[in-house]
Amino acid sequence: MQIFGVDIGGSGIKGAPVDLDPDRGDLAHERHKVLTPQPATPDEVAGCVVEVVRHFDWDGPVGVTFPGVVTGGLIRTAANMDKGWVGVEAADLLSQRLDGRPVTVLNDADAAGIAEMAYGAGKGRDGTVIMLTLGTGIGSALFRDGRLVPNTELGHLELKGHDAETRASVKAKEDHELTWERWAHRVQKYLEHVEMLFSPDLFIIGGGVSRKPEKFLPLIEDVRAEIVPAKLQNNAGIVGAAMAAKAAKAAKGR
Repeated sequence: MQIFGVDIGGSGIKGAPVDLDPDRGDLAHERHKVLTPQPATPDEVAGCVVEVVRHFDWDGPVGVTFPGVVTGGLIRTAANMDKGWVGVEAADLLSQRLDGRPVTVLNDADAAGIAEMAYGAGKGRDGTVIMLTLGTGIGSALFRDGRLVPNTELGHLELKGHDAETRASVKAKEDHELTWERWAHRVQKYLEHVEMLFSPDLFIIGGGVSRKPEKFLPLIEDVRAEIVPAKLQNNAGIVGAAMAAKAAKAAKGR
């Protein structure tokens, strides 16, 4: 079964049809990506989502991730997007722009997490699992025995008097021109803080940086939990978005 997934990020908006066969959970076609507009207003971003979906002539349900707190399709926070998103019924907006196609919207890290738990590094893992997506910001998805606690937003924990993502995200590495060693030290301090609060059994590190785990994971020490890169890498959000759309379709069919 194929469902379309779109992952809205601070720097790029990407999507593709996803093969949700139980043994696959991967993109059915090479993803299409466009740059996130600046400013990333609801109207401009919605236009980009439409462009990505129409690139594949898709005519069916669509799942969409958003980098912020999302409840019932309503955007509650937008730390790395235009503040005009707050209070927007994103699922309704995008459905209208997509000619009435059913749209499901969820937090971007939650989407990546559910994909990794179903098809990737978290598959079959019980206990407490925390997925962290390192990119423009830091997204988080918290699972207990496979059940998601949505919208945790652990990237906004305070770390040394600052929002954690302003010190340990990939954007922070680039903005401050940090070496891998210096950035890994910051990531370690962040993981130690999260570990102190939640005592996870497993950290899954996602985002684009998960393609280069050898650059930084061996440099992280003094964290008790197992740390692994995301198997689906930067496609996890697209896959998770499609999974959410499939679940919504099934719920409506009951």
